[in-house]
Amino acid sequence: MPIDRVEVRITDYNQRLQRTTMHGAYDTGPSGQLLGKPVLLRIFADGVIGYGHVRPTTPGHSMPDTYGSVVCAVKDIIGPMLIGRDIFDIESIFHEFDMLLPGNTNVRALVDYALHDAQGKALGVPVYKLLGGLSQKKLPLEWSISMAKNPQKIVDDAMRAKHEFGMNVMCIKAGGPQGWQFDIDNLRRVRDAVGEGCKLGLDPNTGWTVHDSIQALNAAKDGPRLDYLEQPIERRDFKGMAHIRRQAGGVPVMADEALMSIQDADMLARMEACDVMCFKLYRFGGLSVAKKIAAIAEGANILVNIGGLAVLSQLEAAAAAHFYASLPAHRCMPAGEFIFGLGVIGDDPLVGESDFKIVDGHVEPPDGPGFGVKIDENRLEKFTLLQETVT
Repeated sequence: MPIDRVEVRITDYNQRLQRTTMHGAYDTGPSGQLLGKPVLLRIFADGVIGYGHVRPTTPGHSMPDTYGSVVCAVKDIIGPMLIGRDIFDIESIFHEFDMLLPGNTNVRALVDYALHDAQGKALGVPVYKLLGGLSQKKLPLEWSISMAKNPQKIVDDAMRAKHEFGMNVMCIKAGGPQGWQFDIDNLRRVRDAVGEGCKLGLDPNTGWTVHDSIQALNAAKDGPRLDYLEQPIERRDFKGMAHIRRQAGGVPVMADEALMSIQDADMLARMEACDVMCFKLYRFGGLSVAKKIAAIAEGANILVNIGGLAVLSQLEAAAAAHFYASLPAHRCMPAGEFIFGLGVIGDDPLVGESDFKIVDGHVEPPDGPGFGVKIDENRLEKFTLLQETVT
């Protein structure tokens, strides 16, 4: 099925997400502002339309792409390359993509998503069928708790997650200027509030040193239970990660920012630098790369975590859910983190009301063809800020 048209749009969202991590404030921006808005890619092939949706991560989040670079890349380089290509020739397409535009993984993820969505629709099957089939139907989810100067806000966020959405896995952002002691105090406060039945992690987002990490882990041994530690130090310090893991006393150490590519996955495995790999699909180029990295993880007995903000986007959350659902539960830990695409801050304005939502801390992948998310054409026109088409 040859591709005959490619379309890229900047889409507006009428809800706004404001959060704080060690990298600083994350703000999706006011309505009508381009910076921070997600990019929608549509691939047209013999009557089938494949969709991809990614929010290019703002500076400070280890990504090179912006909305502008994504639009220009599709318009000038990748769109023309795709015209006439068969939607099923995904390895050939990405071989050429990586020759033309290495490193622009947000663009790669958009193309990857749109191709998989189109393939699923052409065959009349959900995307998870293309990835190995359905291994998990009910997917446990992780709630990400923003940093805050007022510790009570952190506790309130955790309690909302527990009581409003039934969440039993939560990750507390850490690594701020107050130091690791403040982070352990926050862990203690949240643990006291939610109880021993919840799994709690800390995520310094590279904000700690090796020494900080070991001190914090030692403090947690005699204090509040810590169930996992996510990317405590600088992302390229594989040796430091391995040292922390050896000193962790059984607390699983997760690589997040450290995992940007297949080569990173290989190095993490070789150096025994983590117990868990965090898969942010937009960060290393979509589902096709994710399957290869998952094979490296399985070979090294490393577990998989499915991350990603997916802010308000049902399509981006669905991509994560389909990949998650294709993996056996025993290979995953602790839970999927794409909650912001599942209605917790409002409905996706391109979709409207949907059954793809959190129920008792879990979500089921949509079972319609492709990603199973239906975009409303009238809504799409209403919320389009910018559009380019390649034929």
